Amino acid sequence: MSNCTSVTEFILMGIPHTAGLERMLFVLFLAFYLLTLPGNLLILLAILTSVNLHTPMYFFLGNLSVLDIFFPSVSSPKMMLSLTGHSHTISYQGCASQLFFYHFLGCTECFLYTVMAYDRFAAICHPLRYTVIMSSWVCGSMAVATWMGSCLHASVLTFLIFKLPYCGPNEVDNFFCDIPVVLPLACADTSLAQAVSFINVGLVALVCFLLIFISYSRIVISILKIRSSEGRRRAFSTCSAHLTSILLFYGPVVLIYLRPASSPWLDSVVQVLNNIVTPSLNPLIYSLRNKEVKVALRKALTQGMRVPGE
Repeated sequence: MSNCTSVTEFILMGIPHTAGLERMLFVLFLAFYLLTLPGNLLILLAILTSVNLHTPMYFFLGNLSVLDIFFPSVSSPKMMLSLTGHSHTISYQGCASQLFFYHFLGCTECFLYTVMAYDRFAAICHPLRYTVIMSSWVCGSMAVATWMGSCLHASVLTFLIFKLPYCGPNEVDNFFCDIPVVLPLACADTSLAQAVSFINVGLVALVCFLLIFISYSRIVISILKIRSSEGRRRAFSTCSAHLTSILLFYGPVVLIYLRPASSPWLDSVVQVLNNIVTPSLNPLIYSLRNKEVKVALRKALTQGMRVPGE
């Protein structure tokens, strides 16, 4: 250990078994990336410019849009540069930054979905007390706690992984730095870091999932008590977009972190879906079935296209 040379950079091996498909993958990923940025910016614009959308539900949706703007940027630019023939290397600090921001933003998304489920629970199960339960102060406190808690979570994981010595090899068997592919490269006992990271990620995901499950169990019970079919349909429609996003988020988490055996190819494919595809789909999920967002977006775009002085 005393004679080993510390690794100063890592080599990102990319997505396994995709040799010869670089151009096609570059065009595909670039299309999704370019859809993600304007899509989420438009959702954010609609929420900020429409007074009708200044409610707790859309406040948290605005937070989700901000997150989905930054989340693909953690890994997509470097991956697309590699696909165009640029260097596959990433510095030690760059690798640590990727891991930190990936878990920071991923954990924030997990917390946001939990808070959004609680918001729907309060709106449907306690409509008369909704404005008191989800006051501006409560919403602001929840949002701050979500981002700060995620920062702490990611800081602990990054410290555990990168306090270990890395002497070589330095080939990361993925298109970005994450715990399952970086930790095996450490030239020291990784059992503590592996156990803590597994428990940390697993505990956060499990607790959030249980809270979401409890919230929606109560929501379903309340909806079934509504006598009119139109009332039940409207109540379910307000939750459908959120439930779709939850399924798209938790599927990759379970496949990557909560299974005993690791498959590099499956991990890469699932993380492509999680990092690039899902953030581009969220604007469609939350706008296509939401008349309020579509009306606000149409109004904001119409006002923006008007010539000053007309």
